[in-house]
Amino acid sequence: MKITDIRIRKVVGEGKLKAYVTITFDDCFVVHNVKIIEGKTGMFIAMPSRKTRADEYKDVAHPISPEFRNELQEKILAEYEAGHVEEQEVAAEEV
Repeated sequence: MKITDIRIRKVVGEGKLKAYVTITFDDCFVVHNVKIIEGKTGMFIAMPSRKTRADEYKDVAHPISPEFRNELQEKILAEYEAGHVEEQEVAAEEV
């Protein structure tokens, strides 16, 4: 499976959430709302999730293997750090 497109939208504000990402795989499958977050030890990605009745968050879509998660994170963060972001910034509440 190849990552064929990464689109990054910066988040307006001063919090830990830096951007939302849309990833396309093999030009035929899209995952929206991957988050770029600034943590204590650096930037990382968080997969799209939903809140359960038990007030826990569960990923809606996620990599199965740690190797693919690392590859995905490396590619997304490289694009973000290179400044490849869309012009339109979004507020954290919009998504």
